[in-house]
Amino acid sequence: MVNIELYRVFYTVAKCGSLTRAAEELFISQPAVSQAIKQLEGQLGATLFNRTHRGMELSVQGGKLIFRQVEQALALLDEAESKLAELKTTATGTIRIGATDSIFSNILADKIVEFNRRYPAVRIELITGTTPETITQIKDNKCDIGFLNLPVDDKDVNFTGTVCHLSDIFVASAKRYADLAGKKVNLKDLQEYPLLMIEKNTVARRAFASFTQSLGITLSPDIEVANWDLMLKFACCGMGIGCVPREYAAKQLESGELFEVDISPCLPVRGVGIALPKNVPLSFAMKEFIALFN
Repeated sequence: MVNIELYRVFYTVAKCGSLTRAAEELFISQPAVSQAIKQLEGQLGATLFNRTHRGMELSVQGGKLIFRQVEQALALLDEAESKLAELKTTATGTIRIGATDSIFSNILADKIVEFNRRYPAVRIELITGTTPETITQIKDNKCDIGFLNLPVDDKDVNFTGTVCHLSDIFVASAKRYADLAGKKVNLKDLQEYPLLMIEKNTVARRAFASFTQSLGITLSPDIEVANWDLMLKFACCGMGIGCVPREYAAKQLESGELFEVDISPCLPVRGVGIALPKNVPLSFAMKEFIALFN
């Protein structure tokens, strides 16, 4: 296979009609141009140019036979390179985003709307699932970026930082649990009340269990729910005291439907982080989307 750069030298010499001018255009020396032409002629087994006093002319039985095809081939290669370069400076294509329903609703929704306003040509695909499910989607190349409840430890994905912090708190309805309002409540004393908690197979529940166990406290829920929205609804109805990120209960706390139970000690702060597939280059669109969180 002939080195494509030899054809590029051939094309430039043919276009310029001079070794000197071709060398100037290619930013190489004239001897290097001459050597490249000799090498190409040797590999093709044909004389490509007639050397005349007027300069370099394409030979009838060599250069003229291949000039148009070489010109077209180089144009196609240049077009291909331009398309690849365009990917680095233009937001196009599809972004597949994985996250839980709550992360989509409370953290990502506004960012996705903003990104769509800036880059309407980019197709956005939302893939809903638990944090473990999102990690699997990333590993299987079914998801381009995941937003995960932390802490997570998995060496097969690339964690790039935390986009926000989550402060787990206990919330209750004043209609049912007015006796707790304005009081400092020891965490272990919550065992005396019906508790609402997120289901066991979640990062949030495991983090909660790890913290309470470190204190020698066991808190068992009366009701386990699959999502935060359902927990907040049950808590507003007075069915129990819910453990939920303060950021997710902001609306209910502001309206007075729920109040925060002042517990001691406070639960540790968690986070939501970005995870990416390993060894996969980022498109311009992906870089711009991630930049929204910086």
